[in-house]
Amino acid sequence: MKVLRFLLFPFTVLYDFVTRIRNLFFDIGFFKSTAFETPIVIVGNLSLGGTGKTPQIEYLVRMLQESFRVSILSRGYKRSSKGFILVNETHTAQTVGDEPLQYYRKFKNIHVAVDANRVAGISKLMASVKPEVILLDDAFQHRKVQGSCTILLTKWDALFVADYVVPTGNLREGKYGAKRADIILVTKCPEDFSIEQQAIVKQKLSRFQKKIFFTSISYAKTILGADKMQTAGLKDFNVLLITGIANPTPLSDYLAGLGVRFHHLKFGDHHAFSEKDIQSIQTKFNAMESPKMMLTTEKDYVRLVDVLTAVSYLPIETFFLNNEEQAFEAIIAKSLK
Repeated sequence: MKVLRFLLFPFTVLYDFVTRIRNLFFDIGFFKSTAFETPIVIVGNLSLGGTGKTPQIEYLVRMLQESFRVSILSRGYKRSSKGFILVNETHTAQTVGDEPLQYYRKFKNIHVAVDANRVAGISKLMASVKPEVILLDDAFQHRKVQGSCTILLTKWDALFVADYVVPTGNLREGKYGAKRADIILVTKCPEDFSIEQQAIVKQKLSRFQKKIFFTSISYAKTILGADKMQTAGLKDFNVLLITGIANPTPLSDYLAGLGVRFHHLKFGDHHAFSEKDIQSIQTKFNAMESPKMMLTTEKDYVRLVDVLTAVSYLPIETFFLNNEEQAFEAIIAKSLK
């Protein structure tokens, strides 16, 4: 696979050239970038996925929802619908995308919308629900919108500075794109990520002269869904783990660390579960010895709950290392003024 990727290096050079020209045209004003009166926080990455955008958006919602009317705008990746949709209780993951539906179901006092045209989507949100802050999900490359604050995520063990543009690597654009960020979040760090290890990462990112924060993921103490129980009790079950996310390794490592016996059915990111997939999952679950549990991620849960009544999920949250959440939140708050 690695050999094939490097054989495709000429296409990487071509793709990198095209994205550089596109960014240059935005930088010099040849392509239009729209500014809005409503503050807009952009969250995204340079890589193709798996950096933890969803829990970071949720962190921002929890931070802002008590003081502002918050709306989230997403493109609604892999949805079957087109155009602008303001998410409501009738929508499914198929019609609006799994992440927007997750946001809508989780936070009752915000608005969630989808639109591939972010400029049009923002305008329609402003006209319909009049948000005081808009969070743009996965929009780092969407140069048509000027953000009040731009947050770039990069995974601690897959830093963008050590990667290549697709198809040789996993970057959507060259690492030079990081210059547009106001904040770089190094995500999914081990909880014991030392100051010395952090210093090494900071040195690798130092050329961009951005404020750098380190975050990790914490798993909830309670399983939700069909089975509601303490996470620690999972070790007493035979678990069928179903994932359709970019990087399920942290979750599988976490379960292994708890001593959980599990069989992992691994699907691609944002996988559209077919009827055949569902039948296969149910057959495997039926064949397992009791006590047993069908477990998935929160993002996958919104796609599976309507077709697998026995499925439960393990929520996650992001948190800051070094007690730096106040410093991070101060930067965000300043950008909203």
